[in-house]
Amino acid sequence: MATEIKLPRLGQGMEMGTIVRWLKSEGDEIAKGEPLFELDTDKVTQEVEADAAGVLLKIVVSEGEASVGTTVAVIGAADEDVSELLAGAQGGENGDAPAAAPPAVEKAEGDEEEDSEPQAKTEPPSDTVSQGESVPTEAAPAAEARPEAETPSNRLLQGKEAAASAPSPRAEGERIKASPLARRIARERGLDLAALAGTGPEGRVIAEDVEKAGDGAAPAAYAAPSPAPEAEGEIEIVELTSIRGTIARRLTEAWQAPVFQLSVTADASELATTRERMVELLREGETKPTVNDVLTRLVASALQRHPPVNALFVDGAIHRYQRANVGIAVATPNGLVVPVIRAADRKSVLEIAAVRADLVSRAREGKLRITDLEEGTFTISNLGMYGIEQFIAVLNPPQVAILAVGSIE
Repeated sequence: MATEIKLPRLGQGMEMGTIVRWLKSEGDEIAKGEPLFELDTDKVTQEVEADAAGVLLKIVVSEGEASVGTTVAVIGAADEDVSELLAGAQGGENGDAPAAAPPAVEKAEGDEEEDSEPQAKTEPPSDTVSQGESVPTEAAPAAEARPEAETPSNRLLQGKEAAASAPSPRAEGERIKASPLARRIARERGLDLAALAGTGPEGRVIAEDVEKAGDGAAPAAYAAPSPAPEAEGEIEIVELTSIRGTIARRLTEAWQAPVFQLSVTADASELATTRERMVELLREGETKPTVNDVLTRLVASALQRHPPVNALFVDGAIHRYQRANVGIAVATPNGLVVPVIRAADRKSVLEIAAVRADLVSRAREGKLRITDLEEGTFTISNLGMYGIEQFIAVLNPPQVAILAVGSIE
């Protein structure tokens, strides 16, 4: 019997994901547990394994964004008829669900807040119409049902194409689903996302919807004059990946916290001696410990002695943890990530070294899982290997403290 492969929820609070590429093609034999496709979230890009064996009969979502639980492929026996299965899956995804908004899901650490927002908070797209000025319109039937004020973007949806695709009226406070790129384009063009018909999963507004709505639209009144064209090759525009976008957002959040820094110079002689002694006693197959590994164990012990520091600040409350889950900042080609060594207070330095080596290796290969980045209670950022003596580390919300480590002289 055929099996639907659904977009998995890889971590707390995950609602959407982007299929980067398929590792298998239709018609390929698939073994259970074999990597099937690469999935990009706002934290990591990781391979998703097949949860069934058989032939990859159909790829439903080739590439791009999809909601958690969406059917993305079907695996079954060769020549098996899956037309009814596909019809049911696609029907549910195209709007057979009730029109009421789904229950709000509590956001976990790192959730992309830009994915959705209440309609009530949507700002007017532009001020191209003066207050009190009457604007003649020829509203489409679907638009008449909307109890909304006239806006420039409302008018863009009128006509034959808009009549067929205008969105249904949204209940007050209903969340507007739109991709980050769609939001950016809408802001640049002065368009109201609430007035656009979304063609993405579950009615999500995607970039193509905004571009279609903006075709032929007059530029917003507040738009700055276009700069003189630059000579070819002088400017390279690099779009942010979802990971770098998340890093930028979280760094901005961090600077909004009332942070203060304390600096102290410590004698690291015993630390260095302890590490050297451990290296001398290493047995075959054991991972060579680093200064960071010894520091991680020391930090874990300190967190046990000072519980208020081993905590997260979430939704106006302090969450204290019994175990010290120490994050280590790792630079990768895609940006900075902070994988977590869980229960470091219960591990020896050599055990910490083994876990750290695995996490760092997978981080640099882009093979971390979301669970590798969750539930950290404290972070260590070490730039000593670059000769940096002192620096200000940026807080990793919702953690309440971070340790910046400089060079050992």
